[in-house]
Amino acid sequence: MTQAYPLHWPAGWPRMSSNGRKRAKFGKSTQSSYGSWKTKGELTIQDGTKRVIAELRTMGVRDGLFVISTNLELRNDGLPRSGQRMPEDPGVSVYWTRKGHQQVMAIDIYDRVQDNLAAVASSLNALRAIERHGGAQILDRAFAGFTALANPDTFDAWAELGLKPGSSAEEINSQFRKLSRDRHPDVTGGDPEPFQRLERARREALAA
Repeated sequence: MTQAYPLHWPAGWPRMSSNGRKRAKFGKSTQSSYGSWKTKGELTIQDGTKRVIAELRTMGVRDGLFVISTNLELRNDGLPRSGQRMPEDPGVSVYWTRKGHQQVMAIDIYDRVQDNLAAVASSLNALRAIERHGGAQILDRAFAGFTALANPDTFDAWAELGLKPGSSAEEINSQFRKLSRDRHPDVTGGDPEPFQRLERARREALAA
């Protein structure tokens, strides 16, 4: 799909100048040791990352089908690591595969990575609200725009399948069978493209 570190900014997305960035007001709810009141705590990298992952999972994006790309060094699980110096470029790009399409959202208007992570999560939540209120087609059009920006000139068979490059033929075919249930035109409202992309991915992965 793309790299998690360093930041891989998508083609076609404008950048915010460093002097144009601002401090956000995102925070987290915390509770006193007595359990009687709540206040605002400082948002952390881990908090922002969790928010993004929670939104992606609510959209049906499974683990292994998304990448959070920043200029923060990674933990062993490939996610941004807390407790390190804030990078000069605090931008965040989140890539994912939804309904057989590769998509991306990138934000760099804030001066801290954790706030840009939180902004991505909030933006995804706002887009999902469109779907909740009956605008599923509008949402799909919006995500189609992200698809065009995510990777305009290449097709990544491994990302489409959610597998690591070099996976065995058995793993490829097993993953194909698993994903094809959700991407068949009978499930996607008659849209054949997700299933066609999956078939292409299997062919190319088997030939690799």
